[in-house]
Order: sequence, then structure tokens, then C-alpha cells
Amino acid sequence: MHRLIFVLLVIVVALVVNRMQSRHRAPATSMPTSSPAPRTDSLWPPGPEASQQFHCDGRQYCSQMTSRAEAVYFTRHCPNTRMDGDHDGIPCENDSRF
Repeated sequence: MHRLIFVLLVIVVALVVNRMQSRHRAPATSMPTSSPAPRTDSLWPPGPEASQQFHCDGRQYCSQMTSRAEAVYFTRHCPNTRMDGDHDGIPCENDSRF
């Protein structure tokens, strides 16, 4: 009899703990992802024509770029760029021009 009460008590405690944990979890839609969503626009990533169009010339900042594709090219191919502050591979994220 005591074993049955103990087993029932363990089950009830497990259910209560599980319910409490599920209340404190954030919804799946608001959980951050470990990597950014892939871009689908035609400028991301820059295609082979971008490597023919752009060349490293010492520019480092978003304010010196004329397009997102140019910023991506510079970030990937040129040294000492300062356009991807959070190092997620997406340059000039806060630049409203792009």
C-alpha cells in the first residue's frame, strides 16, 4: 500500500514540475536562432558578377558602400573591414539605405 502511495506521489510531483517548467518556457516562435535566416533577395550572397564589379580599395565602413552586395563582397574578400559588428556574416544590418 505504501508503495502505491509513493508511486502516485512521484507521478503527481513529476506532472506538477513539468507543468511549471512549461509555463516558464518562451513560445517557440520567439526563441532566438543560432544563425540568421538565409537571405532570399537577389543581392545576397553576391554572385560571380559581383567579384568582377567590386574590388578591394581600402574602404572599411558601411557609410562608404553603395549597396548591400558591395558591403557583402568587401566583408568576405577585403581585409580590415568594420561592417559586421556582431560577426554574424551580415554587414551593415543597421544601415537604413540597404
